[in-house]
Amino acid sequence: MSTLRIHELPASERPREKLAAQGAAALSDTELIAILLRTGMQGANAIDVARQLLIRYQSLSGLARCSVAELSAIKGVGPAKAVQLAAAFGLASRLARETLVRQRLDTPELIHALLGAEMRALSRESLRVVLLDTKFHLMRVEEISQGSLNESLAHPREIFKPALIYSAFAVILVHNHPSGDPAPSSADHQLTRRLQQAAELLQIRLLDHVIIGSNDNGRQPYFSFREAGLV
Repeated sequence: MSTLRIHELPASERPREKLAAQGAAALSDTELIAILLRTGMQGANAIDVARQLLIRYQSLSGLARCSVAELSAIKGVGPAKAVQLAAAFGLASRLARETLVRQRLDTPELIHALLGAEMRALSRESLRVVLLDTKFHLMRVEEISQGSLNESLAHPREIFKPALIYSAFAVILVHNHPSGDPAPSSADHQLTRRLQQAAELLQIRLLDHVIIGSNDNGRQPYFSFREAGLV
């Protein structure tokens, strides 16, 4: 690790100065995290600590999955920096959602842009339903359950309840696979078939079922039942 403090580096290599002069796009993930950390620890500056975080968790999405308590326990981070990191990841997720609110959300790419960053950061499965109006604009997102999908956690009654309460025209079911592999399980296929039958009876359009995974290994970051011709 480097023993130089940030202020001892050439101005062109200091993350704050570099961002001010060239913009955030010119900085690496390590440099952006270093700005949030502000300081390092004995024998390692903020850039060194940021680099070690990315090595330890393998990617930004892996780092974003960490709880504040987990980050706080890491040498060189601590409670204050852990909260700052969690806040930054939270703002990124909200920004992605804000830009999509007025768009027609009828593709898995847009659903992934809406919820992907947030749901990839979860360490447990989360089942959510996206409620859409007649123009396929976002009405709201409701979390139905947490934990592995089973009949008690993912009953059609619970999934369609928010759609009935808010008079949604269409719904998209979304859940994550913390393993990172978005390939659907047999339970995912079974649930989707049951929801199709329930949606027909309720006259609510089941537009898609999207499973959020990860693209850390170059794989497709989501699976869409609609794209696969299964909805």
